[in-house]
Amino acid sequence: MTDAGIQSGDLLVVDRSVQPHDGDVVVATLDGGLTVKTLRKVEDGWELASANPDYPSFPVNDEEGVQIWGVVTFAVSALAKR
Repeated sequence: MTDAGIQSGDLLVVDRSVQPHDGDVVVATLDGGLTVKTLRKVEDGWELASANPDYPSFPVNDEEGVQIWGVVTFAVSALAKR
């Protein structure tokens, strides 16, 4: 998600009480795990889009086991490497 301003190792603040909207960066369940993607409104519903165009988008639906877990409200980056 570097194209969305999120770097490897960043600490994400996720608010599960926020209603997700088109364009929000969200944490979602996908293939039994969690993923960070951008939520997009499409003609037939919603999809999870990667910030990297080399990765596919995924439809948001219960049949595929994809659910929005929460909205990313902040990304915190370290200032020094440890």
